[in-house]
Amino acid sequence: MTNYQIHGPARTCTTTGRELKPGERVFSVLRDEAGQFVRKDYASDAWPGPPTDAIAWWAGRVPEAGKRAKPVINDDLLVDCFEHLTETADPGRLRFRYVVALLLMRRKRFRFEDATKKDDRELMMVRDLKSGRKHEIVDPLMTEPEMDTVRDEVFRVLGWE
Repeated sequence: MTNYQIHGPARTCTTTGRELKPGERVFSVLRDEAGQFVRKDYASDAWPGPPTDAIAWWAGRVPEAGKRAKPVINDDLLVDCFEHLTETADPGRLRFRYVVALLLMRRKRFRFEDATKKDDRELMMVRDLKSGRKHEIVDPLMTEPEMDTVRDEVFRVLGWE
């Protein structure tokens, strides 16, 4: 479906290789490495700080084995991911960006402004209600099952599954 692989939260620290314990504070980074979204998790005592090339980073806790952590949706994190993909032409990344925009509209961070057509492409215009910036989003014309798959990938990469 997509041209990139995404993994959820790791159970080992990227820096030390040691196992991360349930309930332990962890820092996570989302990076673009050779055209792939890569998530790295760090124990708090091994956290070097966010890399300058990070798409986004956040702090959380390692969930209990077999249990899902209650998702804490950070709108600024979603906006960082969305803006990082502004210039992409990759179909998988366009789908990812579109779904993130829909999540931000649902959370009332983005507001729909207009729908247009340009060069045989459907476009959606939204406004970031916090910054006031306008964004143009290519509608990848996904089916409902494709939309569900991409939404699940967004949740997985951010550790919200």
